[in-house]
Amino acid sequence: MKNNAKKILFMGTPYFAEKILTFLLVSGYNVAAVISQPDKLVGRKQVLEMTPVKKVAVEYNLIVFQPFKIKEEYQFIDEIKPDIILTCAYGQIIPKALIEKYL
Repeated sequence: MKNNAKKILFMGTPYFAEKILTFLLVSGYNVAAVISQPDKLVGRKQVLEMTPVKKVAVEYNLIVFQPFKIKEEYQFIDEIKPDIILTCAYGQIIPKALIEKYL
């Protein structure tokens, strides 16, 4: 945590967001938890696959939340008490109440 003591909640899902999360982590930022889309079944065999962002979060032993509907399931964010919420290609519309609370 050399660069920033502020607690970051990172919201993202695809490879693009994975690169940004990885940069934050290797640069020493305090990423407290990650929110990503739910894992999906992929391919002919319908194998359940983690999102790229979740893979990085698991590698770094971060808390991961995967709500199906962020509009209805965001109360857990209060438990994290983030200073900053960083959103990068998350894939759902962030509820107005959540935006207003962390502006």
